Amino acid sequence: MGALKLMHLTLLLNLLSNPNHSEDQLRVFPPTCERIECPTYDVIQQSNGFEIRRYNSSIWMSTSPIQDISLVEATRTGFLTLFDYIQGKNEYSKKIEMTGPVMTQVSPSDGPLCESSFVVSFYVPKKNQADPPPAEGLHLQKWETTYIAVRQFGGFVSDYGVGEEAAALEASLVGSKWAPAIAKTRTDDPTSSYIVAQYNSPFEFENRVNEIWFKFDIKDVIAHQM
Repeated sequence: MGALKLMHLTLLLNLLSNPNHSEDQLRVFPPTCERIECPTYDVIQQSNGFEIRRYNSSIWMSTSPIQDISLVEATRTGFLTLFDYIQGKNEYSKKIEMTGPVMTQVSPSDGPLCESSFVVSFYVPKKNQADPPPAEGLHLQKWETTYIAVRQFGGFVSDYGVGEEAAALEASLVGSKWAPAIAKTRTDDPTSSYIVAQYNSPFEFENRVNEIWFKFDIKDVIAHQM
């Protein structure tokens, strides 16, 4: 193994070790994922206000960008399209099991009265990932191993509340070793400022778990530490 590659491996191992545990935020395994399939991940670090996860490679079925002033309405629009998809409205006429979470990628507008762009996605079950049924107006997102900073919150998602939760996650990351990589990712890909992950159906009123996600490239974390 070359000296540079060995240095990168050493830095990676140091970054992923010695988590700082805190109970200051809601941090639970979503109860929904005990009933339906969810993407698998490892917890890398728990800290005050955030959690760092490493998601295994996965495939998501996604809508085209939806223009709306409301994340709640855009998510509802996208979910209905994806629900039709799993009910058999696809080229194979094949029904697919419901999974969690429903993921909404947010590209905010430049002004308070302007439309933002939202892409709503559904995690494809493992048994369907080898050959996901195509469908008009939908496309696949293929994730390799993906690192994400996460903040959990309860209740029902609201347009005003998600902005506050995203700001709180950003504030909690200030000064952390993850912050520069997250900032770089958001600069490199301004179309996805943050992600809202919702685990519950609208008809569930208790034990609701939602999350704000910031994606980042672990290579940028290593590069910043060198």
